[in-house]
Amino acid sequence: MAAEAEYESILCVKPDVNVYRIPPRASNRAYRAADWKLDAPDWSGRMRITAKGKVAFIKLEDKVSGELFAQAPVKEYPGVAVETVSDSSRYFVLRIQDDNGRSAFIGVGFGDRGDAFDFNVALQDHFKWVKQENELSKNAQLGDSGPKLDLGFKEGQTITLNIGQGKKRDKPRPQGSGGFGLLPPPPGGKIAPPPSSGSSNHNIVQQTGGTATGCLLELDSSNSNTVVQSNPSSDLWGDFSAPASFRKQFCDSSSSEL
Repeated sequence: MAAEAEYESILCVKPDVNVYRIPPRASNRAYRAADWKLDAPDWSGRMRITAKGKVAFIKLEDKVSGELFAQAPVKEYPGVAVETVSDSSRYFVLRIQDDNGRSAFIGVGFGDRGDAFDFNVALQDHFKWVKQENELSKNAQLGDSGPKLDLGFKEGQTITLNIGQGKKRDKPRPQGSGGFGLLPPPPGGKIAPPPSSGSSNHNIVQQTGGTATGCLLELDSSNSNTVVQSNPSSDLWGDFSAPASFRKQFCDSSSSEL
């Protein structure tokens, strides 16, 4: 607060303002600007509104030298330090004070209605800010004096966290030995058996002739085909049987030559 009181900010500056000496108030009725000598102001100069902390100061200064003519400290608005008149929006009554604490009431007026509006808004904005600061300070004091929450862990106290699992990744499709993926079977169809993985390039054709005869077709490295017929019931020369008379003649001729 001490630092704020030393800093002085300017709220509003109006270059033309008139000061009037007003008669004492005879009753509790509001002031009227028509009772003043508006044609002959007692002093003319500039008005500068400043603020030190929460107190506003309305300063009447000389236009050229800046010498202070009078000032009115304002601690609240509306209040006794600044009052409006009942018959005009361009005139106000100020309670001025000197360094000794003596006070007097004077009338001030603006030639332009916009200057009077700016004067009124500057004071309203300042004391609106003062009200907010008072509320924040009060809430801070109530918060400090109230019970404080102890959010620390007690001895032996634990906490459980349930961490949600992320999305499962799709499993890669199995690939064959050649590196290509297997296509799914058609609906309602049957899967054909895979071809033989043997390295031999031989085709075997078995023919059944009788009970134990067959034909073996073998392909060698020169891509030639060899047909082997086997018959376990016959020898290499085949069935070479002859009539008994031919065998007897063959035997007789052989013995005569010997």
